[in-house]
Amino acid sequence: MTTASHHAHDFHVTRDHVRSASMGMGVVFLLVGVLGLIPGITTQYDSMAFASGSEAMLLGAFQVSVLLSLVYLAMAAAGIWMSRGVNQARNFLIGSGVVLLVMWLYGLIVGDSAANILSTNASTNWLNLILGVVAGGLGIAYMVRHRGGRAL
Repeated sequence: MTTASHHAHDFHVTRDHVRSASMGMGVVFLLVGVLGLIPGITTQYDSMAFASGSEAMLLGAFQVSVLLSLVYLAMAAAGIWMSRGVNQARNFLIGSGVVLLVMWLYGLIVGDSAANILSTNASTNWLNLILGVVAGGLGIAYMVRHRGGRAL
């Protein structure tokens, strides 16, 4: 009778994983930011505004504005640049997770009011929540497994 390999149930988050996660999240933010500015992929493009009042819809579901796309593009640049170092990548993942969760909370609070300067809707809020949990979770997973550079 054989038993399962030690590696079958013990997952290790390595330096390469955290750097790849930072690069991957940066690419996701880049796609969301760029696609939000392309007519056709973004429906109702002629009603896009810089900030509040935009009616443009990425893929017909996620309300976007120029400002929101710029926020995603800034996070993309940070994620790609910070993926060069392990600690920078971890900090990016945790920081972008926090930013996205704050954006999600902000979207819940302001709703469709004039204070909604990012022009988000419920779908965009869900996207921010999911991306924030994934990014932050990846950064925290690495931090927990590697305190002081040593695996726990």
